[in-house]
Amino acid sequence: MQKIFALVDCNAFFCSCEQLFRPDLRHKPVGVLSNNDGCFVSRTKELKALGVKMGEPYFKVKDICEKHGVHVFSSNFSLYTNMSDRVMLTLSEFTPELEVYSVDEAFLNLTGFETWGLEEYARKIKATVEKNTGIPVSIGLGPTKTLAKVANHIAKKSDKAKGVVCLLDPRLQDIALAKTEVEDLWGVGRANARKLRSLNIRNAKEFRDYKNDKLIKKIFTKVGLQIKEELQAYPRFELKLENSNKKQINCSRTFGTPVFELQALREAVANYVSSACEKLRKQKSVCFAVEVYMRTSPFKNVPQYYAIEEQKMLSGTSDTRKVIKYAMEVLDKLYRAGYEYKKAGVRLSHIIDRNQAQMSLFDLPDDVKSDSLMKCMDRVNARDGSGTLKVAACGVNNKAWAMNRNLKSPRYVTGWTELRKVY
Repeated sequence: MQKIFALVDCNAFFCSCEQLFRPDLRHKPVGVLSNNDGCFVSRTKELKALGVKMGEPYFKVKDICEKHGVHVFSSNFSLYTNMSDRVMLTLSEFTPELEVYSVDEAFLNLTGFETWGLEEYARKIKATVEKNTGIPVSIGLGPTKTLAKVANHIAKKSDKAKGVVCLLDPRLQDIALAKTEVEDLWGVGRANARKLRSLNIRNAKEFRDYKNDKLIKKIFTKVGLQIKEELQAYPRFELKLENSNKKQINCSRTFGTPVFELQALREAVANYVSSACEKLRKQKSVCFAVEVYMRTSPFKNVPQYYAIEEQKMLSGTSDTRKVIKYAMEVLDKLYRAGYEYKKAGVRLSHIIDRNQAQMSLFDLPDDVKSDSLMKCMDRVNARDGSGTLKVAACGVNNKAWAMNRNLKSPRYVTGWTELRKVY
């Protein structure tokens, strides 16, 4: 039986989330910026039409944005994550096999749904997602994940397709692949595209039909050969139905303004540890090591300093207070006065399932009181917004180290005090 994959991709997802609570911005140029209001990471088609490219620094096109009345937002990840969960929950109603590929993309296994009429079923999925969540999506269908990705790319670009493209017909595959540049293929990228073009391979069809598989594997590795075989309609990438637990958890930020004092760095690191430990508990794991790193800006003409060190623990823990204690010891050792620090971060490692953690004779593991306290913090923060409850080491005043997010929208779905008001 031929496998059938569907790729559902939210259109300009971050911008769509902002427009959902601002209906006055529909059909207007909207953009969302990266951390510290740096570069554009999401753009509506109206903003693209003005020539603003993905990754374009905001300061370079600020005059264009002001001239054309572009609505620009700082990233609001709590909003985007919440809306992503709603989209994925809706998609799970249409198939028993779903892979959440990213915050705005999911692969669905629709094998066996042929009797429903695949294109009609895809349009039903699209309409239901948009009705339940308000987020517009495009859907690509294909016999492999790579062909579904190509179909989705066309669905986004073509007005005629109305958001759904099916590439199960070999004749349609030939047409679609001939119009797809190798740079636009899933998993290829610019560097590999240059290698393929050196072989006179300019589009996906030429890549699919290239005869020398050994050469493709040599210059493009096994994954490159698998992509080629997927273009030939042979499934090589299966759905990942269960998200495996992370082996490392990182949390780092570039500071909105330079930091000089140790106390400000301590507050920043404590907040990063809190965020990392929350993710650690969510996957029901413990860590046996915490790494702290800090650096000055390599792009600024100032004295440079970079430091990193790991602290191992005798017993595994997910208790934010314990990990902060170890992280502070490392930070105090690394800190050097007189430098203009621009970034710091933490990395939790040696992570294992909490039920498999081996206890130490020389250190106490997390007890029932610790677990109960952490669960209480997580529940309150999930209900009332991140940072509602936190360890005192995280600080309480305005933080000099915080990111610049001067254009951030309210927490419409994650903070009671910022709910949309209707008069």
